[in-house]
Amino acid sequence: MARRMAWIGLTGLAVALVVTGCSEDGKDTSAPAVPGEVTALASSSVSVHVMWRADPDVAVFEVYRGDAKVLDVTGGRHMVDVGGLTPGTAYSFSVRARDRAGNVSPASAVVPATTLSVAQGERVPPTAPRNVRGQARGSGGATLSWEAATDDVGVTAYDVWQAGVRVHSVAGDLTTAVVSGLRPGTEYSFTVTARDAADNKSPESNAAAVLTEQGTGDSRDTAPTGLRAVPRVAVDGTYVDLSWTPPDVDGAVASYEVYLDGKFLTTVMWGVAPPSGTAQYSLPLGDQPVAGRVLKIRGQLPDGKWGAFSADLTLTDAPAGGTDPSVPSAASTGP
Repeated sequence: MARRMAWIGLTGLAVALVVTGCSEDGKDTSAPAVPGEVTALASSSVSVHVMWRADPDVAVFEVYRGDAKVLDVTGGRHMVDVGGLTPGTAYSFSVRARDRAGNVSPASAVVPATTLSVAQGERVPPTAPRNVRGQARGSGGATLSWEAATDDVGVTAYDVWQAGVRVHSVAGDLTTAVVSGLRPGTEYSFTVTARDAADNKSPESNAAAVLTEQGTGDSRDTAPTGLRAVPRVAVDGTYVDLSWTPPDVDGAVASYEVYLDGKFLTTVMWGVAPPSGTAQYSLPLGDQPVAGRVLKIRGQLPDGKWGAFSADLTLTDAPAGGTDPSVPSAASTGP
């Protein structure tokens, strides 16, 4: 990336300032790219669903209704509901991107949306969409389809959910959706709900499983790296002091599974914010033998899916004369 250029002498410094948009004191002054593909779907009488193309380098997306900023959305997310609106009213929306240095992009293209008019006394939610089906769309996406839900007045929107998070919305006259931003070679489970103009929500549909194709897609590896294990003998048994580097993903990895000889052993999780740098944990093995055992770990990613396993690590014997175990840096739950 241009912002990582080295400053090499006076001439190089002058070039770097031009390329990276830094000020003379080294502060980043380059505005992020304008958000693209902004859409606004009036899915009810009181809310509009705004979506855009997400850029992982953006810290916050600012959502505007007309000239007024109404919401800040954490970078990595690409949709939000703007609520508190008036039924049957025309609005306009735009999005700006703000980076970690506080630079703000110009506004995106303005998109219009008119909230729906709601029938008086409309309180009955739609039925659940039926027969949801899914298939991979290459290595980074999925195509979903379903049978339409019914409502006493009319279905106005369908919401697609994955791991308890809404990942897409489409208008109520559609029965297909394309979900992007998935990882290669990963199994996902999707459900669909329907909404009406009064924002009544249906029960969830059946779950549809999709296995994305193998490929490069998001080139970041989801496996923990640099796994090290130092066995030691203590008064209450053998411990293995583990350390590793969390995978580089969008968000924190809050829990890990530990496998010994290919079988699940325990789950390690943090009661506070998980470490962003090197993670450490003292794994108790009691009187189990250590030498020759094979250990590996994997993390639960922010979208709820389990990432790839670390490289296998073969353990060695603990040196004689151990010390009392140190306090673990995380809590462990057994199988």
